[in-house]
Amino acid sequence: MRTITYAQGIKEALEEEMRRDPTVVLYGEDVANFGGIFRITSGLQEEFGAERVFDTPISENAFVGAAVGAAITGLRPVVELQFADFLFTTADEIVLKAGMWRYVHGGAFKVPMVVRCPSGAAGVGPEHGQCPEAFFMHSPGLRIVSPATPADAKGLLKSAIRDDNPVLYFEHKLLYATKGEIPDDEDYLVPLGKAAIRREGDALTLVAISAMVPKAMKVAERLAQEGHNIEVIDPRSLNPFDRPAIIESVKKTGKIVVAEESYKTLGVGAEIGAMLMEEVLEYLDRPLRRVAMPDVPIPTAAALEKFVIPNEEKIYQACRELLS
Repeated sequence: MRTITYAQGIKEALEEEMRRDPTVVLYGEDVANFGGIFRITSGLQEEFGAERVFDTPISENAFVGAAVGAAITGLRPVVELQFADFLFTTADEIVLKAGMWRYVHGGAFKVPMVVRCPSGAAGVGPEHGQCPEAFFMHSPGLRIVSPATPADAKGLLKSAIRDDNPVLYFEHKLLYATKGEIPDDEDYLVPLGKAAIRREGDALTLVAISAMVPKAMKVAERLAQEGHNIEVIDPRSLNPFDRPAIIESVKKTGKIVVAEESYKTLGVGAEIGAMLMEEVLEYLDRPLRRVAMPDVPIPTAAALEKFVIPNEEKIYQACRELLS
């Protein structure tokens, strides 16, 4: 095992997949000469050349659309959006083309492409700080992953690049500098659609997504000191979604809290709640609790942003309410 950062995990995945497969290309705004807005792609053009790593004009709809064309004609493009919020400017190409063309054309071709989407509030306001995963869970044909650890950042991105379907890869900006252990295996993969149980317990199920995972682990430690062993589940992949992992946990605990940075209304937690109502209502001892963003634009002011973003205390209080 060795220790790397989340950002290193992403870069290693890109390097290894580009060395392994000559059809993998990487492009986006400033990814080549500047190394990307968060410097994750620094040095990749020097190694792989300007034909495989290059910059694009500021036109997300155009270069994501070009990726759809490249994917259906034999390449495996990885495109970088500077912020996940820009997915909305690419909606036609992402939702109606990438997500649906394989079905619309009777399976005549595959659409193997990855869109990297830096997400999360980090003092950049309402147009650059959202976690819009739930918007795209609603769209058929798209794979959606949201890693929370360096190992998953690497393993999920490698799997996403090899997948024959379009994958939206949500990487939370505040996780880039976090560190964690990763196996030495050079071909380390994390399968899409498989949740990770970060901590086992039987008092309550706490589902945490992306940057909520480290907060959830601290809450679990705090509750353990109070005599409550809760189970923490990191879905890692939102489509495909590991429904059995959550259902089996709730059968054991009877209580569930979902923590996410998406908006509360029709967020991931809402979908999990509906799933539990349909499939295991009889196992729920208490109503589901959601800790999420209120339905307001993300403030630019630091104090206001801190007020609306889910934090450890909000997660803790939701758990305590169900455990009381």
